[in-house]
Amino acid sequence: MRLDRVLTRRLAPAAAILLIGLALTACSDPQSTIEPKSDATQTVQNVYVIVFWLAAVVFVAVLGATLVLSIWFRERPGRVASQFHGNTRLEIVWTLIPVVILVAIFIPTATAIGDLEPDADNLPPGTVRVEAIGHQWWFEFRYPDLGIVTANEMHIPVDRPTYVALLSEDVIHSFWIPQLVGKVDMVPGRENAVIFTPTEASDEAYLGQCVEFCGTSHANMRFRVFVDDQADFDAWVEAQLAPPVAAETLSELAQEGAALFQNPILALGVTPCVGCHTVKGTPAVGLIGPDLTHVASRSTLFAGIRDGFQGSDDPERVQRELERWLSDPDDIKPGVTVRQNGMPAWGEHLTREQIAAIAAYLRELK
Repeated sequence: MRLDRVLTRRLAPAAAILLIGLALTACSDPQSTIEPKSDATQTVQNVYVIVFWLAAVVFVAVLGATLVLSIWFRERPGRVASQFHGNTRLEIVWTLIPVVILVAIFIPTATAIGDLEPDADNLPPGTVRVEAIGHQWWFEFRYPDLGIVTANEMHIPVDRPTYVALLSEDVIHSFWIPQLVGKVDMVPGRENAVIFTPTEASDEAYLGQCVEFCGTSHANMRFRVFVDDQADFDAWVEAQLAPPVAAETLSELAQEGAALFQNPILALGVTPCVGCHTVKGTPAVGLIGPDLTHVASRSTLFAGIRDGFQGSDDPERVQRELERWLSDPDDIKPGVTVRQNGMPAWGEHLTREQIAAIAAYLRELK
């Protein structure tokens, strides 16, 4: 077989992979770390750029030297390469060059680490304080200065510092919003924190997720961050502080669901809804599961793994998703029913009509 054909057969797959990789890099990635949208991620990106160009220089220099030396000292008839042992100047040079490169990387890296370290006792004026609490497998967000508790969706204002205290109720989780702030662990019994200032409001949510393996549904533990302008953030705060929807304004089916939801003995031997969830202004004051006071104002379901209520043009789909979740949550998020303080599979205890009524109630909790 001719050499050119052999080379073509071997190089073609590699070239195809390279082209596909280049094409993918051109795609917009909502979890890209090289599209910073805050001061914190811009600081990290600046370090990335320095490391990238230094690595590129080393790569080109090493490959170039290898190519030149391979050609210059190639084996040729009648030529014997001269031998020598040791060259003090060369040894000094190739020792100093890596030292200079490492120092050039270390200084901006150490500076960035210092800049990203939050000081809870000396926060900038106007800082928004949030407590992010990791649970298997959802995120709870508390705003202690505003009196707001929500789940799986965090709203923050643009151009104002956001200080997030990171806590965990069970195992180690990790908090990460690629375009806004880097990864930091949420450790039981310890408070970590991050601080960042978002620089760009967006109609689309920034994606976040847990990035420390925390059990069966680790991959299903996601959340959304909405960076609002100040007026929209104030409107969101006002809506969250408003009382829940009045019982008399609920549909007939939702009223049936409210009665079931608030029943302290919904099923024998199983913790009822009111034992785990809070709906302000009702007997539901549980703290184990997410606060559902304004659950129907959220844009996602089940910790960000399904499109949710807000903006949905298919309420029947949302109703079906909720009924499916209530009947058998393990079908959507494996492991939910068997973990400590797990959610019951209500399909084993309630009729389909009762589950549909509870789903309708949740769908109207705006």
